[in-house]
Amino acid sequence: MQQENVIRVMLVDDHAVVRSGLSAFMLVYDDLELVAEARNGREAVMLAELHRPDVVLMDLVMPEMDGAQATRAIRERWPEVQVVALTSFKEDDLVQAALEAGAIGYLLKNVSSDELAAAIRKAHEGRATLAPEAAQVLVQATRAPKKLGHDLTAREREVLALLVQGLSNRQIASELIVSHSTVKFHVSSILSKLGAASRTEAVALALQHGLVAPRDE
Repeated sequence: MQQENVIRVMLVDDHAVVRSGLSAFMLVYDDLELVAEARNGREAVMLAELHRPDVVLMDLVMPEMDGAQATRAIRERWPEVQVVALTSFKEDDLVQAALEAGAIGYLLKNVSSDELAAAIRKAHEGRATLAPEAAQVLVQATRAPKKLGHDLTAREREVLALLVQGLSNRQIASELIVSHSTVKFHVSSILSKLGAASRTEAVALALQHGLVAPRDE
């Protein structure tokens, strides 16, 4: 097989034994080439810039930066790179987060080698592959109205939780070790997404809809 037909793949998983198994799997197929391995989402973004893989096999639950965040970062910077979520988890929120971040596939780790290889090839062609559990989540999502706050990012939820605690923008900036202007941006985005006219209303909506845990008195 000619080199130009080889699909360049990056593995992202925080477990070394999983990466080792996937590396061995890659050797079986002549049209798949392992170009990089990352231990977490942050490392995945860095290596994506260095190696520009065609397809990324992305674990979702990882330290430092989770798979959904890494998927979004990679897809925003290099939209030609396709991401297939490969995880042990089938919870609805993980499926939605991965697909909304731009993953073209969602597979569970009990998938066979041939099925995984086929999913990589389809992803490279821009075609989706979804585990039955992930497909069911999509079906349910089209039938049910979106919950308030469904589009809040992880960072926005952190900021919202601190708003509920009564912290000012400067206090939040100090707590999260970010700039004051960054906090203002997040607060503005939160108000927009919740349809709130003020911080007070945003806090009320957050508590009413269970977006954050209530404060302990």
